[in-house]
Amino acid sequence: MTSPAGHGNAPDPAPKSRSGTASDIEPDEKDWTWVLQRPCDECGFDAGALSGRQVAARLRANAVSWATVLHRADAAARPKPQLWSPLEYGCHVRDVCRVFESRVNLMRLQADPTFESWDQDATAVAEAYGAQDPLAVSVELSAAAEAAATAFDAVTDGDWQRTGRRSNGATFTIETLGKYFIHDLTHHLHDVRG
Repeated sequence: MTSPAGHGNAPDPAPKSRSGTASDIEPDEKDWTWVLQRPCDECGFDAGALSGRQVAARLRANAVSWATVLHRADAAARPKPQLWSPLEYGCHVRDVCRVFESRVNLMRLQADPTFESWDQDATAVAEAYGAQDPLAVSVELSAAAEAAATAFDAVTDGDWQRTGRRSNGATFTIETLGKYFIHDLTHHLHDVRG
């Protein structure tokens, strides 16, 4: 993966980051929902081995690993101009936690909601991910991960099969949404060798 699974192209002109420009990254427009059916060949994540009740604990453990990554001296440096830096991935993971907290809460409160579209590549450009402070992002990521973990902790036994859908029609239960979410975070730790 060069950038996180995207939903569209980033607009130009893009703000400059310390290690390249946001427009240097080619959006990944693959549909990653297949990770719910088989293990990921790249990061090794196996959704079938994870239950909904394990999502919050995995999320908290993942956030601890990200704190270590974001405290690296080279966190803002891209390994190649076309690959996100650990900082940019950390910003993305922080924002993914916020989006998924919102989605799981929406699924708990509404019957089969459609999620608001989120263009993660446009967000990376608009929020100038590469220019953010890694230590501040570490704190924000930890808080966002804890809020999302708390939302998953609040799911009752009878609610794990409640459904919601993306605007492209992909349908998730709260449990499969959690598995998909943990894959994203796990995969990005793999991307930055965290």
